[in-house]
Amino acid sequence: MPSVDGRGSTTGPPTVGPPLTARTLPDLMPLSATLGIRFGQLGPDRVAGEVDWHPRLCTAGGVMHGGTLVALADSVAGVCAYLNLPTGAVTSTIELTVNFLAAVRRGTVQAVARPLSVGRSVIVVQTDLHLMEPACANGTHGGERTGERPAVGIVVQSQIVLR
Repeated sequence: MPSVDGRGSTTGPPTVGPPLTARTLPDLMPLSATLGIRFGQLGPDRVAGEVDWHPRLCTAGGVMHGGTLVALADSVAGVCAYLNLPTGAVTSTIELTVNFLAAVRRGTVQAVARPLSVGRSVIVVQTDLHLMEPACANGTHGGERTGERPAVGIVVQSQIVLR
């Protein structure tokens, strides 16, 4: 299914089905709709998505569940890998490593995925997770400078290329 990136050019392998857009992804990836993930930029070099903090997505103490953050990262990285596949291939996550850097107690988390390596059999994608709002003036977001978006986590995953 070809997609249209932010510049209006088509990318990704052609397959039968609806076009890959921010509007069609929730139907193609139902878990993303369940979690409230919204997709933004879709392109082979960068895919962005976000999810809002909500009590139903939290563990004890009102902290966003790590599984929600991993699902966000895996969703955007999977789309990024898909947009880098050869025609007719599909992909699946075979390894995922996450380093959480801060707890999320409010706001919106953005995930930005970029390919690190696009090979014949494996695509490696890095996804950076950040809070959308800038750090507080008192520096309470893990030492970030005022005005910077606090880092929440870094995810690196491998996607197998299935032909």
